[in-house]
Amino acid sequence: MAQTPGTGPIDPGIVEDHGGISVIRGGGKSRSWNGIQYLQGMSAKNVGSTGLSINVATVPPGGIAYAHIHQGFEVMLFILQGKVKHTFGENLEKEVVNQAGDFIYIKPGVPHEVFNIGEEELVVFVARSTADEWDKIVNYPSRYRPAEGS
Repeated sequence: MAQTPGTGPIDPGIVEDHGGISVIRGGGKSRSWNGIQYLQGMSAKNVGSTGLSINVATVPPGGIAYAHIHQGFEVMLFILQGKVKHTFGENLEKEVVNQAGDFIYIKPGVPHEVFNIGEEELVVFVARSTADEWDKIVNYPSRYRPAEGS
């Protein structure tokens, strides 16, 4: 299956290394992947982590993070702001709606598509059990994903 490339560089120069504790003040520059805006966050690419990455993701009202699968890693989310619908499972036939204050756990290999169904930006804290962020995420068929080249 194809992967959706991310945009925006990681800037390791903004990481403060305090000899055992690393800090990024203000979250770093914005990057994007699959219709989602991310703060730079932390991963193997900028702090040398080996089994974890984190970001804060933002999806505009009406926005969609097209269907995808996390291959071999877990994801936990905390909804900071907004309302989200996940369609998931085989053929994306199941559905769950969450809002600010909810935690979500996504098992490895579960196809899912993310919809901001609220009237404000969806803001989510994202933790992954892999240090490489988006490298192990593959596309899953979606009727909403634009055709390649359009």
